Amino acid sequence: MLPGPLLAAIATNPPASPALSPEAGAPGFGVMFWVLILVGSAAVVVVIERLLYLHRVQIDSAQFLAGVRNVIRRDNVIEALSICDATPGPVARLVKAAILNRDGGRERIDEVIEEIGQSEVPRLEHNLPLLATIAQVAPLLGLMGTLFGFGGVFRGLRGDGTWGAGYAAPAQMFDGLMQALYSGAVSIGIAAFCYAAYNYLVHRVNLIVMDMEKASRDAVRLALGDAGAPGDPGRNP
Repeated sequence: MLPGPLLAAIATNPPASPALSPEAGAPGFGVMFWVLILVGSAAVVVVIERLLYLHRVQIDSAQFLAGVRNVIRRDNVIEALSICDATPGPVARLVKAAILNRDGGRERIDEVIEEIGQSEVPRLEHNLPLLATIAQVAPLLGLMGTLFGFGGVFRGLRGDGTWGAGYAAPAQMFDGLMQALYSGAVSIGIAAFCYAAYNYLVHRVNLIVMDMEKASRDAVRLALGDAGAPGDPGRNP
C-alpha cells in the first residue's frame, strides 16, 4: 500500500502520455490498403470496358442473317457487304468473309471462317485473365496488409521508452488494428466482385461464341446457296 502523500502526488501529477502528432491520431489505412484501392479501381475499369464492348458486338444474329439473305437473293452483293461493314461484331465479320470467298467453294469458306473465329475469340476474352488474376491476388494482398497492421500493433507494444515494454498508447494499437481490418475487408470485397464479374463476362462471351458458330453454319449455306450451281464442286448435293 502506497503512502497517502505518494498517492496524492500521483493523482495530482499523473504520468505524461506520449505526445501524438495529428497524423498519429488520425486513422491510418496503411500502404497495402491504397494498393488494394488501386487494384480494385483497375478491376472496375476492366469490367466496364468489357461490358461496353460485349454489349456493342452482341447482335441479333438471326435478324442480321435474314437481312443479308434477302439482299443476296436480289444479287446485290455490294449492299450485303455494306450491311456487314455497318454491323459491329464477329458475326458480321464471319458473314462478310463467307460472302467474299463464295466462289472458292465450301472448303475455302470453312477455312476462312475458322481463321476469323480463332482471331475473334481472343478479342472477346481480352483482359478477362487480368480480372481472374486480380480475384486470386487480392486476398493475398489483403493478408499482407493485415500482417503489416498487426506488425504495427506489436511495434507499439514493444514500447518507445515512455510506457515501457508491453504497453502502448491506445491510438497506436487502434491504428494497426484498423489497417489490418480494412485491408482484409477491402481485399475480400475486391475478390468477390472480380469473381462474380469474371463469371458473368465469361457467360456473355460464351453466348457470343455460340452465335458465331450458328452464324458460321448459316453463312456457309448462304454463300453456297447463292454461289453454287448444279455441278459446282463447292455446292452441297
